[in-house]
Amino acid sequence: MSGKKEKRRHERNVLLATIGLVLTAGLLILLALYLLFGGRKEQEPVVSAVQGSQEELSQETEEETEEDPQASYEPEETGTPVEISTVKEVAGETDETTTGIDVSEFQGNIDWDQVADTGIDFVMVRVGYRTAGSGEIREDACARYNLQEASARGIHLGAYFFSTAVTEEEAREEARWVCEFLAGYPVTYPVAYNCEGFQSESSRQYGMSAEDRSALAQVFLDEVEAGGYTGMFYAARNELEGNLLWDADTLELKYRIWVARYGDAVWPEAAEPDYSGEYAMWQYTNQGSVPGIDGAVDLNVAYFGYEEAASAQEEGAAEHVEADPEVGVTFEEVNEQVTAKDEVNLRSTMDQGDDSNVVTRLLNGDTATRTGVGNNGWSRLEYNGQTLYAVSSYLTADLSYTPPAEEPQSEFKTQFTTVSENVTAKEVTNLRNRPSVEPPSEVIVQLHNGEVITRTGVSDVGWSRVEYNGQTLYCISSYLLVVE
Repeated sequence: MSGKKEKRRHERNVLLATIGLVLTAGLLILLALYLLFGGRKEQEPVVSAVQGSQEELSQETEEETEEDPQASYEPEETGTPVEISTVKEVAGETDETTTGIDVSEFQGNIDWDQVADTGIDFVMVRVGYRTAGSGEIREDACARYNLQEASARGIHLGAYFFSTAVTEEEAREEARWVCEFLAGYPVTYPVAYNCEGFQSESSRQYGMSAEDRSALAQVFLDEVEAGGYTGMFYAARNELEGNLLWDADTLELKYRIWVARYGDAVWPEAAEPDYSGEYAMWQYTNQGSVPGIDGAVDLNVAYFGYEEAASAQEEGAAEHVEADPEVGVTFEEVNEQVTAKDEVNLRSTMDQGDDSNVVTRLLNGDTATRTGVGNNGWSRLEYNGQTLYAVSSYLTADLSYTPPAEEPQSEFKTQFTTVSENVTAKEVTNLRNRPSVEPPSEVIVQLHNGEVITRTGVSDVGWSRVEYNGQTLYCISSYLLVVE
């Protein structure tokens, strides 16, 4: 039994092996035929395959979108487009409130000792301007002196330029001029772009759109910031509100804004201006009074400060300068010999407030060369190698002029209107024995602020008659204050 079973098992195994070999051979033949013929029939261009895939993907996406409820939802309101601010951040800047002024040659020669004593933190100095007609860049006559003297007294420096640029090339030229001008000074506060008067028909910028002018401001300020300074844009509130005359929305995203807004409430009674846009500095009045500055001056508050003053980009590049005595005066150029009608003080500056600026005296018969006649009643003279100044009415080009006999001291030509009021000095003023600063007038005593005397007369040429310790004396009216 066992032998027969073994034989059958062997025969079955051989049969299965044969069938396996046949099937394997058949599969190999079919595979070869597929590779040889079938692959060619199914091959399609690549582009067709990709397009087919995209169509399938699109159909799938549409199906998914139909299933996503948020994909078809539309909000009831659309938000306002918002750009991210790129206003320059400055190392060492603080969020303290600081106070300052802005000045130009229109303030004349400033007594910076007195200004520093007020405790202001900073000054924005006009360094130059482009002329309205010819478009020439000019330096502010007092810029170097103001930068030099303010910095020497610890007042932080900022600056501004008055632009009338009409092309990008001009705006870039202005900025580069400013950067070069400021290189020798320690400028800590921003450098501002100032542009006004463009609505006047005489302006080079008349007819330019707000967008075009704003674009020029950006060219200027980008160049200033590339030069290492902080850019700031100056304009009045009514020009900025609603982008009326400037693209304020764009400018405030890139630079600090210095807004001028004058109202009944000034800082610190009003902590901030009533302006809806962004701002970093507020010019709250143009009628400020600051010791050391003749006339009105702009006052400002900045909503930032600095831990310490910056260093000049080029140490030692700024040359020392003296105050320009002819600031604000227009001279008619002449060349003539003059003499004194009697005797006249020759001064280093055109100021009769005291005698500290008297260099020498010109007597009748002595001559000096007059080189200019000012529109302020003064003459510029060359005398013994010096440029000096004298009151024009005390000079004559008639070299043969002989002074008349001296009148008795009591008979003054100056006429006074009678008054009776108490006055004191604004600071310090000279009381003289005659209503004149020229000889034979002499200073008898000085009146200081807080000392009250009686004024008995006022002249129409700027003099006051006063009673002081039983004496009748005279002083310049503009140096007095009425005491209520």
